[in-house]
Amino acid sequence: MTEDLTNNPAELVALMTEPSRSTRQEAAHALAQIARETPDALADVLDQMIDALDRPEAQTRWEVLDALALMAADGQDVSGAFDRAETSLFDERSLRVCLAAFRYMSAYGSTSEEASDQAWPLMSEALQCYHGDTIYRDMLMALLEFARGTVSDDVRASMAEIVAFDAENGSGYLKTLSADVLEACSAS
Repeated sequence: MTEDLTNNPAELVALMTEPSRSTRQEAAHALAQIARETPDALADVLDQMIDALDRPEAQTRWEVLDALALMAADGQDVSGAFDRAETSLFDERSLRVCLAAFRYMSAYGSTSEEASDQAWPLMSEALQCYHGDTIYRDMLMALLEFARGTVSDDVRASMAEIVAFDAENGSGYLKTLSADVLEACSAS
């Protein structure tokens, strides 16, 4: 149904208000596809995308969060989604939503020192909550991008402290990615 609308963000966000769960999910997926190719094409529908973070189904929320993270990485101001992303970061029903919210926090937080100071306490808490879960590897990859961004010195120091133990004592991806994050914290 949404295949023919993938180039029309206004129609897609309108579909995300439909009563059909599957219609909302398809529309959100199409928006995420647009964000992967041309995130600036979604600037005019940002407010409606943020509203979609209140939809009950997980897929709509993770697709929108993925799109918002790509928009943040593209330099767009997506700060208006922060409070709703915080709720998603600790969604006990869907780890995929949690991961998408963490990616959003990482992308948004890396845009300025002020944004990093806002996002870091929640990111730090999420890292502690999800340590060892199936999404933790992907969280560390997002954290690495965050560490390479524009973050405050306090955040950089706190981040280094959190990953230091795993960088020294972990094994496999945990050790490798934690060491990469630690190195990125030292590089700036």
